[in-house]
Amino acid sequence: MSLQDITARLARAEAAAGRAPGSVHLIAVSKEQPHARVEAVLEAGHRRFGENRVQEAQGKWPAWRDRYAGLELHLIGPLQTNKARAAVELFDVIQSLDRPRLADTLARLAQERGACPGLFIQINTGAESQKSGVLPDHADGFISDARAMDLPVLGLMCIPPFDEDPTPHFRLLAAIAARNGLQRLSMGMSDDFETAVAEGATDIRVGSAIFGARPPKD
Repeated sequence: MSLQDITARLARAEAAAGRAPGSVHLIAVSKEQPHARVEAVLEAGHRRFGENRVQEAQGKWPAWRDRYAGLELHLIGPLQTNKARAAVELFDVIQSLDRPRLADTLARLAQERGACPGLFIQINTGAESQKSGVLPDHADGFISDARAMDLPVLGLMCIPPFDEDPTPHFRLLAAIAARNGLQRLSMGMSDDFETAVAEGATDIRVGSAIFGARPPKD
C-alpha cells in the first residue's frame, strides 16, 4: 500500500457512498515511523497527520512545520493532563478529549492562551474497560459540559473493538453526533475505513497502509 493507493481507495469509497469527492479527510498516522517515510508523504503533498504521543511529535513536527506550509497535526492518542499545555501549543486538533479533568485543563489553557485546538470527544462505543473514552450513556452530558466551557468541540471519535463488526459502533457514534448537532466523525482505519465512509465518517485515520509496517522497537 501507499498514499496513492489509499487516496484511490478513499475516492472509490466516497463515490460508492454518494459522498462528494474530497469530503472525507485522510489523516496519515505517522507515529513511530522513520522520518524518511514521513518526509516522502510530505513531499507528495499530503498535509494532515496524526500522532499518538506528545513527546514524539515534539521531536519532529516543529522542524517540518518550518519546511512545509499548511500542515494540520492531530493528536489521536490519549492525552495526560500534564502534557496538555505542550499539546495545545503543538497540535491543531486533539481527537482524544475523554474525561472531565482533561476538559477542565483544556478550558483553563484556552482562557490563558486565547485559543484552543479543535477538539473531538472520544466515545468508548464498546464500553471496553481497558480503553479511553466517554461511555455512550454519558456522551450527551459530557458534550453539553464541554460546550458550556466554550471548548471548540468539532465532533466525535471512536475506536471500535478490534474483534467486532465496526458498523454498529460507527452508527452509534453518528447517532450521538446527530442528536448533538456535531458535524465531524473521526472513525475508520486501514481495514475498515470504507465502511466508516459509508456510515458518515468525515475523518479517517490510516497509518501502516500508507507508510508501511512500523520498524520493530529495540
